[in-house]
Amino acid sequence: MELSIELARTVLAVVDLGTFDAAARRLRVTPSAVSQRVRALEHQLGQVLLVREKPVRPTPAGRTIVRLARQLALLEQEARAELGAGDTGVAIVTVAVNADSLATWLMPALGPLFRTDDLVVQVHRDDQNRTAELLESGDAMAAVTARAAAVAGCVVRALGSMRYRAVATPAYVARHGGGPGIDWLRDAPLVQFDRHDDLQHRYLRACGVDPDEPPRHVIPSSTEFAAAVHLGAGWGMLPDAQCDAALSDGRLVLIGGDPIEVELYWQQWSLRSSSLDRVADAVETGARAALRPAA
Repeated sequence: MELSIELARTVLAVVDLGTFDAAARRLRVTPSAVSQRVRALEHQLGQVLLVREKPVRPTPAGRTIVRLARQLALLEQEARAELGAGDTGVAIVTVAVNADSLATWLMPALGPLFRTDDLVVQVHRDDQNRTAELLESGDAMAAVTARAAAVAGCVVRALGSMRYRAVATPAYVARHGGGPGIDWLRDAPLVQFDRHDDLQHRYLRACGVDPDEPPRHVIPSSTEFAAAVHLGAGWGMLPDAQCDAALSDGRLVLIGGDPIEVELYWQQWSLRSSSLDRVADAVETGARAALRPAA
């Protein structure tokens, strides 16, 4: 059975844009033609590929087709470039990354790539424990992830670790930190990134505190999360890059307990692609300069 590249690309367009109408505009065909192509591929495979909701989302079989279509698009662009086949377009590399890496070291790492005209990087932001899922779904070709075990069809390399320390402003500690030890954390407000952020929970459990007890501010942006801690909204686990200077000049203080080391890895599709390798090399170089050495 041969899979039609045109049909696979149609499925990818629908998933990327979220509707059949938007995919039709991109592909310069009618919405009816898009629907017919998708049904034809579903009939050929004997499996449903798309859940017809808004936005449209892929089924497990659909994710396999999406991943295939992204790989084919990247390989075709690179082949056309090698052959000098006229306007080859721009290579698109999709990367999943955790918010703290995006806010601290990743952008400088990608800087050299931004100054070229033959490659663009599209970033999906998610928790470091969840970015590998975007590799599996086909939404990303590569990921900065806390997952050391290779995702099926991917290769993995260690990048280093981000160290997180529990910090707060001196005024916040004076207001809430009565007495020795850190039992006061049971009642003191903390700052949490989102419901997937477990760094504060891990720290509290290590300190013998029920992580569900304290009140919390939820700030779902890395830069604004750090700003909330600096403003005294609560205590939080900040990476070195977001607290070193403030700890040095006294604007923040450590509140005790051991730091948490989050090991980061680069996973990418096992695909011979010069564009993907360029992104990987840039990320690894940036990580080597910014992160603590891998254990």
